[in-house]
Amino acid sequence: EIHTPIGKVPYEVPRALSTEELPGIVELFRQAAERAKAAGFDGVQIHGAHGYLIDQFLRDGVNDRSDAYGGSTENRARLLLEVTDAAISVFGAGLVSVRISPLVAFNDMADSNPKELVKYIAEQLSARNIAFLELRHEQHDLPDEIELAKIARQHFHGVLMLNGGFTQASGEEAIASGLADAISYGKPLLANPDLVARFAENAPLNAVDFNTLYGGGAHGYTDYPTLKS
Repeated sequence: EIHTPIGKVPYEVPRALSTEELPGIVELFRQAAERAKAAGFDGVQIHGAHGYLIDQFLRDGVNDRSDAYGGSTENRARLLLEVTDAAISVFGAGLVSVRISPLVAFNDMADSNPKELVKYIAEQLSARNIAFLELRHEQHDLPDEIELAKIARQHFHGVLMLNGGFTQASGEEAIASGLADAISYGKPLLANPDLVARFAENAPLNAVDFNTLYGGGAHGYTDYPTLKS
């Protein structure tokens, strides 16, 4: 069962979206961008990673469609690009970014040719002049991940951001080498609300309490100590 506003209900059996439903899905993303803008957000990022809906279209280990959204790399990337264009229509390209995770196996995801996939996505998003492309690694220093970052670097001519297991030192190295323009941090920032100050002072970091990452209440959410506390 799954929790809903009306209580626990049985899981629905997943089904493939029909071709006719997909314009409506794109419209829902556009409406979400409109609401984000109305709420005062500066921009939006399209989540094309981690086995969620768009990633399920992108990777052929999951996408077995036979319509215009399945088969070739171009078809599998169609939904991502349509959703991106919808967000651009609301915010403008300079305030829209995209995140992909072509090698992350979370949620049983896989692709037979991630190099081709990254190349095509990078080219298409570069042509749209989006704010940045974020490439989520399983682990940043694995050879296959480095190779994909180089492919993205070659074919995406805007700001390239990398994410996945970076320390301060390895992040700075990736930027200095030209592999990335920026590094994003997830878990270190959750446990260190003053992460930027800690990096600036080369200060030690708080350890992440994984037991509280998805829980409610203040513990593990607002009570991590800062350098000044």
